[in-house]
Amino acid sequence: MAGRRVALKAIDWVSFAERIPANQRSMFNALKTRSDAISAKLTSLPPTPVVIDWSHYKTAVAKAGMVDEFEKKFKALQIPEAVDTQTSVVTAQEAESNKNALAYVEESKARIAQYEATLAKLTNMIPFDQMTVEDLNDTFPETKLDKVKYPYWPHKPIAEL
Repeated sequence: MAGRRVALKAIDWVSFAERIPANQRSMFNALKTRSDAISAKLTSLPPTPVVIDWSHYKTAVAKAGMVDEFEKKFKALQIPEAVDTQTSVVTAQEAESNKNALAYVEESKARIAQYEATLAKLTNMIPFDQMTVEDLNDTFPETKLDKVKYPYWPHKPIAEL
């Protein structure tokens, strides 16, 4: 039975509940209650459908050929089973997300190393109140004024101010 195979896939409700925001807790509880009810209904069903006693109906039904026609149609009946087309898509998305997360972690580690280097530079520099202009220009080269190229104050292009 297709329903029984679906019911065998276990859901980790505890880890699922940890990810639910507080404003959606009631919807989660309703989903879990509904899922538990369906699971209980599926487990209460027999593993195979009840076999129909066609000979009993042939003797009980007065119209000849009717039961034979029903039996033939019943045996020809094919109930389509649901095909899982989304698990592979979700698995691919999960792999892509994991790859992106690992790349982000590596980029973050590189940024952290850069920030720690900047922090070490700022921690070990001469205090501002003891710095000379040369010390300031050595520590922060972007503050150096180009008096040769721009001999007049503010010694920078106006666009950079």
